Amino acid sequence: MYLPLAEPRSSVFYQYRIHPYRRAPEMDGGRSNAPVVIAGAGPIGMATAIDLARFGVPTIVLEQELQVSHGSRATALTRRSVEILQQIGVAERFIAKGLPWQLGRSYFRGQEVYQMVLPHDENDRFLPCLNLEQQYMEEYLVEACEANPLIDLRWGQKVIGASQDNAGVTLRLDTPDGEYDLIVDWVVAADGGRSVLRKIFDLQMEGRSYAGSFVIADIKANIDLPTERLCFFEPDWNPGSNVLIHRQPDGIWRVDFRLPDNETVAQALEPQQLAPRINAVLEMLHQKTEWQLDWTAVYSASTLTLPNYVHGRVLFTGDAAHLLPIFGVRGANTGLQDANNLAWKLAFVVQGWSDRALLESYSDERVEAAREICAEGGRSTRFMTPPSKGFRLMRDAALSFALSEDFLKDLLHWRTSRPHNYLTSHLNSFPEADRAFSGGIACGGPVRNVKLGEGDFLLDRVDAGVGFHLIAFAGDRRADEDLVRILDQAGRMEFPVVRVAVGARAAEIAADQAELAITDSWERVAAIYDAAPGTIYLLRPDLHVCARWRATNADEVTQALRNAAMTQQRLQP
Repeated sequence: MYLPLAEPRSSVFYQYRIHPYRRAPEMDGGRSNAPVVIAGAGPIGMATAIDLARFGVPTIVLEQELQVSHGSRATALTRRSVEILQQIGVAERFIAKGLPWQLGRSYFRGQEVYQMVLPHDENDRFLPCLNLEQQYMEEYLVEACEANPLIDLRWGQKVIGASQDNAGVTLRLDTPDGEYDLIVDWVVAADGGRSVLRKIFDLQMEGRSYAGSFVIADIKANIDLPTERLCFFEPDWNPGSNVLIHRQPDGIWRVDFRLPDNETVAQALEPQQLAPRINAVLEMLHQKTEWQLDWTAVYSASTLTLPNYVHGRVLFTGDAAHLLPIFGVRGANTGLQDANNLAWKLAFVVQGWSDRALLESYSDERVEAAREICAEGGRSTRFMTPPSKGFRLMRDAALSFALSEDFLKDLLHWRTSRPHNYLTSHLNSFPEADRAFSGGIACGGPVRNVKLGEGDFLLDRVDAGVGFHLIAFAGDRRADEDLVRILDQAGRMEFPVVRVAVGARAAEIAADQAELAITDSWERVAAIYDAAPGTIYLLRPDLHVCARWRATNADEVTQALRNAAMTQQRLQP
């Protein structure tokens, strides 16, 4: 009998809530109609459930604890992550509470050697990064799950066994009422870096783990500094190492520093060892203030990924699928892109719109993304924590030159997480039409936001629709006649297609053949998308481009839709 912790965790700023355990109906002969179980109620698991619910897919979300996780953990969300949260309808609370930023500063031996200014312009609704403790992330997602009738969030459910066949998956769960079996069609393994399901199915990751450990400490302190990412190489109090500092809401500051190689984790977390180091950090920041410790942890950097995220009817995502170094805020941000990619594909399979082969594209695309991130993360990790004397010699030489020379300063860029471009995806179509563009968004790229008016952006409107998005640029009467035929046929697909008309005459077309018309600031949209009258963009449900044309016809658009959805079914009458 599994008995989860039933006392709220202690915190100097956050009020933990104990969520009630409910006896599962399957323990009394009942059965859920949910075709998907998600193991793990972290940010990635819950985001997957909310995204699946947008497509009408019920889920059961299992969490072995009775409360949200302890500590800041995934504290920095990138702009692309916030855009995904907006798409699934939960971004508002994140934005209201989080601290946005775009500047990072690096120091070497007390002197500033580099400013990392992350790209941002007026067409970006959100700043490049948003700092928010993971407790709040999970709290807001829990509220969204509990408010959604398609999501059954079950607390106090520990996965202890699993088996599968061609028909489905059987999970063995342990609870305060004892054990029971849960039989479903699909399981999403979002159970974190120590994934139980990964161990049960004896799956091995590929890649590398790096020597050296880092301490994370969340402290509450009145520190008068802006919201920037700060990195100190070779501080006087910790020679041979570095320190990372992030400001968070509620007066919480995240401090990361490397342990000396001869020090154990237990020694590092002892109060008499930790307190002087935090005091040294505050002295380095010229901040003489009292502080309270909220949470500590120790981590090591890894660049590891499963070679395949689809194992029969068990689909791996987030840290269960890959382990990435925190340098560059890669963990949760990569996981949210996993979730956004997986959810629409699993929904299309569950709803019968697509063949199961569509799920293999999830694995192909996200494994490629993880390997790219592992390569970049490995470079960042070797710079932050050199694995050998040779690496340290080169790193310190680069830092020394950066004190006076500009040409080496880009080596100090921490290669922040960014949206992956699915340039080689099999879901892309008509490459020759794609190459006809000199600008805009190439096939595989994520959608680009555009400012339409004061406080109004393209994604604010587009995110209201669920499914593929067909963006048609109107303006020429002859071209508009073709657009009407294209939009009409796209609207009769068996899966959802949101039709968007853009242009001065877009409202006329939208009256019968489009769900959305953009007539204001349409010139800005056309300029950023390198579009003219007759241009068509086809976006996947995760808002990556999968086809585009200067001019086309209804049959080509239908072919591209079927290719991206991996279906050959007929149009609806």
